[in-house]
Amino acid sequence: MIKVVAALIENNGKFLIAKRATGDPNNLGKWEFPGGKVENGENELHAIEREIKEEFDLKIKAQNFIINNIHNYPSNTIDLRLYSCKYITGDFKLNSHSEYKWVTLDEILSYDLAPADIPLAKYLKDSLVTSIVA
Repeated sequence: MIKVVAALIENNGKFLIAKRATGDPNNLGKWEFPGGKVENGENELHAIEREIKEEFDLKIKAQNFIINNIHNYPSNTIDLRLYSCKYITGDFKLNSHSEYKWVTLDEILSYDLAPADIPLAKYLKDSLVTSIVA
C-alpha cells in the first residue's frame, strides 16, 4: 500500500483543486486535492509541505489530519490522507498539473475528480452541510 498525502488549502471560503498532468495514468486529466507520496522515513506533515512546494512552488503549513480513503487502483492501492493546510507564501507555478481552481465545497463534486478523492470531497461537503444545519 502506498501512503499518499493531500492538502486541503482554503482561501476566502474556497478550496484548492488541481488537474493532474503527470504521474499515474489512472489520474491524468482528473482533478484532485494536491499532494503526493510519502517517502520512506518521512513524516506526513513534512511530506505534504514538500509536495506542495515541488508541485506549485508554494509554502504551506500542514496542520490537522482530516480523513483518509483507501482506494484500489488497477496497478496499486493507496491510502490517501487529507490534511488541512495553511497557505504561507508563494506564487503558483504549475509543475505537475495543467490547471488549478479555487472551488466551494458545493461545487467540488461537479468536477471530474480522481477516484480516490471523491469520498474525501463527499465527506467535506457533508461535514460543511452538517455544521451549517447544526
